[in-house]
Amino acid sequence: MWIASREEIADNSSINRERGKDMGHSKIKGVFLANPDGFRIRYVFGAGRREQYERVLDLCPELICRDNLQKHRGFLRETEVMIATWEMPRLSEAEIAEYFPNLKLLIYVAGSVQKFARLYLHRGVRIASAWGVMSIPVAEWTVSAIIHANKGFYRSLAVYQEKEYDEAHWQILKEFPGTYHTKVGILGAGMIGSRVIEMLREYDAEVMVFDPFLSEEKAKRLQIERTYSLEEIFSRCQTISNHLANNPQTVHMLDYSLFSRMKPNAAFINSGRGAQVVEEDLIRALKEEPDRTAVLDVTWPEQAKSEFLAMSNVFCTPHIAGFAAEEVLRMADVMLDVLREYLDHGKLMYEVTEDMLETMA
Repeated sequence: MWIASREEIADNSSINRERGKDMGHSKIKGVFLANPDGFRIRYVFGAGRREQYERVLDLCPELICRDNLQKHRGFLRETEVMIATWEMPRLSEAEIAEYFPNLKLLIYVAGSVQKFARLYLHRGVRIASAWGVMSIPVAEWTVSAIIHANKGFYRSLAVYQEKEYDEAHWQILKEFPGTYHTKVGILGAGMIGSRVIEMLREYDAEVMVFDPFLSEEKAKRLQIERTYSLEEIFSRCQTISNHLANNPQTVHMLDYSLFSRMKPNAAFINSGRGAQVVEEDLIRALKEEPDRTAVLDVTWPEQAKSEFLAMSNVFCTPHIAGFAAEEVLRMADVMLDVLREYLDHGKLMYEVTEDMLETMA
């Protein structure tokens, strides 16, 4: 199978832009790929963002979905840029080849591209994803959860209901250390984990990191002197936060052998992926030590009702760490800058390569 080099793609884009300028229309063709209802496009590209993309691309007037591929076949064959977000239609490699033979770039205005990236990369299509942008709100959510856990916030909710003010006040102050010089375990030093590590410096936490894929260069940049085993982290840390890459090697990596090592008042936070947790093992460890806490923004399967919801020492949120309503606009804004840089200079920020897919979420 022929795979275009990045140099050929960049050169072709430059040629197309110059040719367009000579003809009086410099914009290359682009499409929004979406489900028929278009909800996610309206959500992510609201408040005038879709119109901003129209200023830099000759966009198809309709959102493209599997139902209208044939209708717009002529336009699609000349399309070089595809823009998509959550719930994008999963085209087969044959469909990509048939309907998008000149596609050069996929701008994915969301996070993980694991489920579809290889099909496009095999066709020589470059991919840029908002994975770096998404790390910002997730890291903010995570750090706030860590600070709250270290101060006993979650445990205090139950204690204060059961006891008088003074007794509840002094119990929490005695049992929980706060964050200053407190050991916090970070599982995975990818984009989100790295940002959490950097943010925790402001709180003078003692950060312990587990990441078998962490390079020496990145460890030095993050000022990490050494990494630790999972057993060390679960045994020694007041709070443990999961940011492991979501791949077959990490499924059910976190089990009873680890959760049972947690301190009696420790907390486990998961804003990564629920599949990495053996949930019955976490439930068992939480029941054995009711002062342990779990703060879970993800479970597995994600939308299923769980025993977690009935447990007083578990706090579940419906996958909200990523983006609040207005925060999605940051993704659209940043990826528009990525597109402009690509069109003007052939440089692609936040690019995803096939090698990266081996270790990223």
